[in-house]
Amino acid sequence: MPIEIKVPSVGESINEVTLTKWIKNDGDWVERDEVIAELESEKATFEINAEQAGILHIKAKENDTLQIGDVAATIDDKAERPANVAKETVAEKKEDKPVSQKSPEHYITDDDQKKKDQKPAASTAQDVKATPVAAAILADKKVDVKKVTPTGSNGRILKHDVLDALANPGRAVGKELFSREEKSERMSNLRRTISRRLVEAKNSTAMLTTFNEVDMTAIMDLRAKYKEVFKKHHEVNLGFMSFFTKACCFALQEWPAVNAGIDGDNILYHDYCDISIAVSSPKGLVVPVIRNAESLSMAEIEKEVVQLATKAKDSKLTIEEMTGGTFTITNGGIFGSLMSTPIINIPQSAILGMHNIVERPVAIKGQVVIRPMMYLAVSYDHRIIDGRESVSFLVRVKEMLENPAQLLFGKDPLKALLEL
Repeated sequence: MPIEIKVPSVGESINEVTLTKWIKNDGDWVERDEVIAELESEKATFEINAEQAGILHIKAKENDTLQIGDVAATIDDKAERPANVAKETVAEKKEDKPVSQKSPEHYITDDDQKKKDQKPAASTAQDVKATPVAAAILADKKVDVKKVTPTGSNGRILKHDVLDALANPGRAVGKELFSREEKSERMSNLRRTISRRLVEAKNSTAMLTTFNEVDMTAIMDLRAKYKEVFKKHHEVNLGFMSFFTKACCFALQEWPAVNAGIDGDNILYHDYCDISIAVSSPKGLVVPVIRNAESLSMAEIEKEVVQLATKAKDSKLTIEEMTGGTFTITNGGIFGSLMSTPIINIPQSAILGMHNIVERPVAIKGQVVIRPMMYLAVSYDHRIIDGRESVSFLVRVKEMLENPAQLLFGKDPLKALLEL
């Protein structure tokens, strides 16, 4: 009798999931424990594995909504292994892949900032296939070839292609003029959950936002000085997120209401800092949690950030990794946001929004100087956090970021020495 592959239980409150992708095809031979499909709940994406080796027979289609316990497929474990399929275990197929040390999607660095500020150079004629006349016009007018739609054979750019691009600046490549096409696409479980929670946060909290700005000179100088030795010693990049996480942890312990939440008629205070980090994933915004961030070193925080961001990018986050959290940090700066009002991640009571680093003229000791500045925003639930607490919290974060030495003791080292 074929083995039934059923949708597993993924949480007490989750009753249905969406089958987003079949990894294996109907009729394929699958090995025991091999991943055969991906499912998406309202909180996370997870995989289904083959319980035995055999021939896979698919019962559910991609994008189908399935109930917990529904049969997604069956496996004929009595079938003979095809002659062209080598006998090997799933473990033998897997290769250990090093964790990417590239900056996660919510991570920003001064190098990223410089790259973003630089305009991409126009491609030269040697980089593309173009007729001599078209290549000459491309070079003379400094036309970006990405904005030219080739019509020649084998993707060759012709003279009239370049002239057409010059005559219609701003037109998307390959897009038909005056097109009015539309398409309707079903919202995923994750997107529906995000939508519901955002509306709930707006309607159920007394949300206000306070702003400040921080001079990033000290942190950027510190990173420039130590980033190579830090990476060599800890095998992870020294990014901005560890500085912000550390600063928030100290400030949250000084202003516990910002780290609290409403539980019925009670206020639930936390003596730990579980920091949720907003990460952009292929299927939407997710907020994995760094547990007990107040107890972690800078390197440990950076490693947690890389691990969680990599899992988010690969849709491998578990429900446990996204559950909980006492305070959220989100970074719209990597997308170019100068200022925003982030929405509270309920049931939390506050969220810090980081933004783009921009060189601006500022007055320091009566002199106008150019400094890399970032606007900070804290949205908070005014039901339990007063204006004094929210503003003081943000000022404390600003002070620590502008004087990173304070992150060692939670206060100025000289004041610690003098016991002030």
